[in-house]
Amino acid sequence: MNWYSNVVPPKIKALIKREAPENLWVKCPDSGQLVFHKDIEANLFVVPGSGYHMRCPVDVRLTNLFDNGELELLPTPEAPLDPLKFRDIKRYVDKLKEYRLKTGAQDAVTLATGKLDGAQVTVAVQDFEFLGGSLGMAAGEAIVAGAEHALANRTPFLIFTASGGARMQEGMFSLMQMPRTTIAVQRLRDARLPYIVVLTNPTTGGVTASYAMLGDVQIAEPGAIIGFAGARVIEQTIREKLPEGFQRAEYLRDHGMVDMVVPRQEMRETLSRLCGLLTKAPPRRAA
Repeated sequence: MNWYSNVVPPKIKALIKREAPENLWVKCPDSGQLVFHKDIEANLFVVPGSGYHMRCPVDVRLTNLFDNGELELLPTPEAPLDPLKFRDIKRYVDKLKEYRLKTGAQDAVTLATGKLDGAQVTVAVQDFEFLGGSLGMAAGEAIVAGAEHALANRTPFLIFTASGGARMQEGMFSLMQMPRTTIAVQRLRDARLPYIVVLTNPTTGGVTASYAMLGDVQIAEPGAIIGFAGARVIEQTIREKLPEGFQRAEYLRDHGMVDMVVPRQEMRETLSRLCGLLTKAPPRRAA
């Protein structure tokens, strides 16, 4: 006999039973380990046992990058909402409204400025939760604006990429962001200002074919998928089986496409050290 079901009066059941919140436990995609969500959040969204790097929310990434979590969000230029009047299952403008409400951001790229170990930096973070981090006119405008802010204030420009590529709902207008962002990066290079790219999971398509692979230093998070076309498309095209781990961060590092693979917990220190080296800043004195 089930004591709880058959003996406990309904009023007492109502007091005992509590709805468990969703996502209380998170399953690691790599090991299958169940981890309490607070433990993952405290570890910068890295699974403690396996080291699997989950997607890191934009606010968490920025807060943990800047000194004392102090930062200034920079405005991003407005762009036409729906130049092609695109519609599939639903209208593109309705999708934008939905994702803006869901993420609290205007588009896929957030800009911020603040101090990293006492040195001013400009940072752009691409959010995969906003339409797959796709590169459209608004995202392109934001990256160009970030580069211009870095130029005007003579700061390094750091960018965290995460994208499925160009935004199909904007057609050729999205593809035009590839040369525009490339020119913005070239202007940073002409001004001898550091441009450092952190490739997160995934970084693919037109983003990889433009600003994501133009950094003075290319850093990748462990296990990140980085490439242009998908692995299955490549296999079907060349009719060959791809090597194990193809397009993963570690494979690309071993074959010279990225400079280093850095765990998220060490990213802040690594970026600070690189900014100091590339700007020839004097070494920081120990407190």
